[in-house]
Amino acid sequence: MLKTKVINTHTIDVYEAHLSPRSSLHAECLIGRHPNCDLVLDGPAVSRIHGRVLFEADSCFFVDLGSTDGSRLNNEEIGVNQAYAIAPDDILRIGDFAVIIESVKPQPIPSANHVWDGDSITARCVQINTETRDVKTFRFVAEPNILFDFKPGQFVTLSLPITHPQTGKAVTRSYSISSSPSRPHTLDITVKRVGPANDDLPPGLVSNWLHDHLAVGMILPMQGPYGDFNCVDHPAQKLLLISAGSGITPMMSMAQWLSDHAADTEITFVHVARTAQDIIFRQRLALLAAQHNHFKLAFSLTKDAPNSPWAGYRGRLNPAMVTSICPDYMERTAFVCGPNGFMAGTQSLLEGMGFPMENYFEESFGGPAAKASKPQAVQDKSSDTRAVAAAAVEGERIVEFVASGKQIVCGEEETLLEAAEQAGVDIPSGCRMGSCGVCKQKLASGNVEYEVEPKGLKEASPQENRTEGHVLTCIAKPIGKVVLHL
Repeated sequence: MLKTKVINTHTIDVYEAHLSPRSSLHAECLIGRHPNCDLVLDGPAVSRIHGRVLFEADSCFFVDLGSTDGSRLNNEEIGVNQAYAIAPDDILRIGDFAVIIESVKPQPIPSANHVWDGDSITARCVQINTETRDVKTFRFVAEPNILFDFKPGQFVTLSLPITHPQTGKAVTRSYSISSSPSRPHTLDITVKRVGPANDDLPPGLVSNWLHDHLAVGMILPMQGPYGDFNCVDHPAQKLLLISAGSGITPMMSMAQWLSDHAADTEITFVHVARTAQDIIFRQRLALLAAQHNHFKLAFSLTKDAPNSPWAGYRGRLNPAMVTSICPDYMERTAFVCGPNGFMAGTQSLLEGMGFPMENYFEESFGGPAAKASKPQAVQDKSSDTRAVAAAAVEGERIVEFVASGKQIVCGEEETLLEAAEQAGVDIPSGCRMGSCGVCKQKLASGNVEYEVEPKGLKEASPQENRTEGHVLTCIAKPIGKVVLHL
C-alpha cells in the first residue's frame, strides 16, 4: 500500500490518498483525470490517464504514460514510460498537484479463494471522488484484505458512528454498490445529499454525514451483500435499464460488470436527471457506449437550464420517448430504480404500454412511504393496562415485548420495527425495505402481514424461514396481537 498526501497547489486543498494494487495480475494503480483512475486528480494539466504506480515486493515505482504536460519527481522532470522508484518523502508533481509519498508498505494480494462470504466486515475508505455537485463516490477496501464477492445490483449496510436523535442507538443505512464485482479489490458506494430515510430522522443525518465527515482512512463496519435486484438472478439477452437520480448506482454496477465480462447482452440504458450537471457517471457511461456497439445510452433532463445547451431528450418518460429510445422494449427485461414517485410513474407507464410485467424488476431509493398514523399508546406491563386490554377487545393491533415488559397499540400502517422504536426496544435494522434481513426476529406468538414480498427472508438460511416464525420487522405489520421475545 502507498500512503500519500495530495496537495492541490491551486486551491490549497490537502487530503490523504491510499493506493493499493488492483489485483494479483495487475499490481498497479492508475493516476489521472479520468474517474476510473485509482487516484483522480481533476486539473487542466493532468492527462486522463497520466501515469501509474507499480507495486513490486516492498518497492513502488512511478511511470509517466506519455502525459501531455509531463511529471516531475523531486523537482526533476522524468522520462516517458520509464519506471522511477519512489520512497517516503518523495514528491511527485502532476499538473497543479503535489503528491507527497508518506509511506510504502508491503501489501499481500488476496488469493482468488479468499472472498467475502457475506459476514460483517471492517471496511476502510481509501478514496473519495466528487461525481456531481451533490453526489460523491466513496471507495472501500476490506481489512483484513479480501475480495468483494457480490452480484451486480446488490447493496450493503453500513454502521455509522452517529446516533439516532430519539433512541440514542447507532444508525445503520443501506446503499447500492456502484462498482462491479469484476473489480473485486475495492467496493464503491455513490451517495447523494438527500432528505431523511424515514420520518424520525432529520434531513441528511446519514447521507450528509458521509459527505461532510467520512474521510480517507476512516473505518466503518459493513454487512452484506443483500438483495435480489441484480442481473445474475434475472439474466436476459436484452436489458432495458431505467434510472433517475441516485437510482443509477446499481445500474452502473450491472453495466460495468457486463462490459468487463465482454457479454453480448444488448443494453439500452435510460437515465433521467434534473440538468446535464446532475448526470451521475456521465463520462463512464459514455465510454461504455463508445466501446460497445450493443450498448445504447440515452439521457433525459427534467429541468430547463437556459445557459446550458442540450441536444438530448427532455422531460419525464412517456410512451413516445420509450419507443424512440428502445423500439424493441417488449422483448427486454427491465430493471428500474429511482425515487418512489419515479418508480410508480415508470411502472404505470410500462404497464400502460403493454410491457410484460413478469420481466419488470425495481428497487426504490426513496425510502419507505410516509405512515398514515403513529402508535396510539405505549404501556408498561407493571402499570395500568386497561387501554391495551380495551384495544384487544376491539381487535386492534398490539405488539408485546416480553423481555422489555412493554406493550404498544399500533396504527394500521405501523410495522413491528416502528412499534419497537416507539417503545424504546432496540432492533437492529438496515434497509427498512425488507431486503437485507438485518431486522429479522422470531415471533413468540401471533401473525403478521406484508404489503411487499419479504425478500430478506430469502437471503436467510433454509432453517430461518416463515414456517419457523421468522419475520422482517421493518415491513411486517401485526394482525391482532403479536408477541416478541425482546
